[in-house]
Amino acid sequence: MKKRLLLLAFLVAGIGAIAVLDLFFLPATPDYEGERSVWIPPGSDLAATADSLESSLILSKRTGFVLLARMSGWGAQIKAGHYRISSGASTVDMLGTLRRGLQSPVAVRVPGGTRRERLIRGMARTMAFSDNELNAVLSDSAFAAELGTDTTHLWAFMMPDTYSFFWLAPPEDVVTHIKQHADRIIASVTDTIGAVPAGMTADETIRMAGIIEWETSHVEEKSTISGVYHNRIRNGWRLDADPTVQYAVMLREGDKRRLLFRDYDIQHPYNTYRRRGLPPGPITNPSASSVIAALTPETHRYYFFVARGDGTHIFSRTLGEHRRRANEYYRLMRERRQQASGE
Repeated sequence: MKKRLLLLAFLVAGIGAIAVLDLFFLPATPDYEGERSVWIPPGSDLAATADSLESSLILSKRTGFVLLARMSGWGAQIKAGHYRISSGASTVDMLGTLRRGLQSPVAVRVPGGTRRERLIRGMARTMAFSDNELNAVLSDSAFAAELGTDTTHLWAFMMPDTYSFFWLAPPEDVVTHIKQHADRIIASVTDTIGAVPAGMTADETIRMAGIIEWETSHVEEKSTISGVYHNRIRNGWRLDADPTVQYAVMLREGDKRRLLFRDYDIQHPYNTYRRRGLPPGPITNPSASSVIAALTPETHRYYFFVARGDGTHIFSRTLGEHRRRANEYYRLMRERRQQASGE
């Protein structure tokens, strides 16, 4: 009888050990490739954390997770944040990661050559802060002054790229990091060239670069276009930059559209066909290549350029030459519209 009881005790202990091993130390995830993400919002309790892991298709053994978290006290130590959990992680592994706050950064993609509201949406999409919270930071005049600019220009220093931040990073930290990245690029160029063209400030560089950004996506011709605008400035001409007219129309109507001849006569601070010099603020957030082009204009005698219809441009020295090429472009556009309407 005693032997049977002893055998039963060993059996129960063995089963218990296997159960503990299975619940706590063996894989507690489904079988998947690599890692999966889970976001634990601030203020999440143990049940909410388990819910987040399950909804992210990471946790397959909720009972073991909750039991160990309560028995060990680790459930009260779980830190909010974004985590990457490897396939095959055990309950002990998961709780160890969460209670130590071993977060994984998220990729923040800053879209380039866009408008302020779309920029804000793009930056906030993968972060814990909201569009409104980011907008408030970009609209804070004291904060902008600390970064060496103003609220008119700050958003345009959000240079397009993909950055890594922890999910819970405040918007002030994100904006500061990206602004300083843009500052470093400007400083590296100005240190190399010595004299800044037309004595442009950083804010003026961003304004010029924004115009170049909207003129072309072909990096190889950006410095040529920059040279055209610097030639016009040097000779006291108006910039006559179509992107500034486009921006003025967008501010009035809410969206971009094809420019009409009458648009060039609108009375607006951003219309450089009517007002001399750079516009009063940036029209977009330029890429690094446009910023570099604004500071390193190509030396030439071009004063005009017109689109070819394939995304590149033809450059001209005289107004007469420019008009002939512009008429050829307009004829090409009319033919394309006629062909499109006839299909």
